[in-house]
Amino acid sequence: MFTFSLTIVRHGETQYNKEKLLQGQGVDTSLSETGMQQGEAVGQYLRDIPFNSVFVSNLQRAVQTAELILRNNTHCSGMDMVLEPLLRERGFGVCEGHPKEHLKNMANASGQSCRDFTPPGGETLDKVRLRFKKFLKVLFKKMVDEHGWSEPSASAAASEAANGTSASASASASDSAPLGLADDGLQEVPVHVLVVSHGAYIRVANKHLVEDLNSSLPAGVKMSHLFAPCPNTGISRYILTLSRSESSSPVLLAARCIFTNRKNHLDELSAENNAEQK
Repeated sequence: MFTFSLTIVRHGETQYNKEKLLQGQGVDTSLSETGMQQGEAVGQYLRDIPFNSVFVSNLQRAVQTAELILRNNTHCSGMDMVLEPLLRERGFGVCEGHPKEHLKNMANASGQSCRDFTPPGGETLDKVRLRFKKFLKVLFKKMVDEHGWSEPSASAAASEAANGTSASASASASDSAPLGLADDGLQEVPVHVLVVSHGAYIRVANKHLVEDLNSSLPAGVKMSHLFAPCPNTGISRYILTLSRSESSSPVLLAARCIFTNRKNHLDELSAENNAEQK
């Protein structure tokens, strides 16, 4: 078996975000001043997490955010990141560069919800999900290739058998509600992965991990929050356990959701901005 943590962060704010314009893949904007501050804030929040690997969408708003996170990290400053096109934002076709209201109007005219509607030239949600599934396959292989398999000791295996438990059952058991700390869920997890991506993509990723891969959930979580739009530099975290398949390729044995869309690190920044506006 092999267990690791997956921490997923949305990029910081861009001017397009502020003006509620769609970016998708075709509009490659940089972070706004507020976005840079958000990147610093999430970097400070995650500063003590010893990430072993960092995967980043190759769009510059994600790259800049990842650079700020690594620069603030006490363990990972100077670490190379992997630029991964599979983590790019959902493509919004003809709506890219236009107000989100434009997409909403097109969706209404077609009788669909805005989130489910695919504009001409855009990516369907199924295509985005397929990209994330491909990324997970790449990620799983890289984790095992770089860190190897960790087999339970004979005594641990005997204990599991005697108690009628399994690694899958124990890993999928829901934990108590997270405490709001940066290291929630990371105790006794040996390897940590950081992913920096985009809002619509992260929502698809969360839904796939929870609905398709049956991630267990923290106590008291509301589904409305679980799949809510991810704020700029919002954080989601999962603990994933892999096992060998018959072909010896790693497959997911169990997944546990620790939290999604966390934005604690932005509280102080929001307070400062509100004070300046008064």
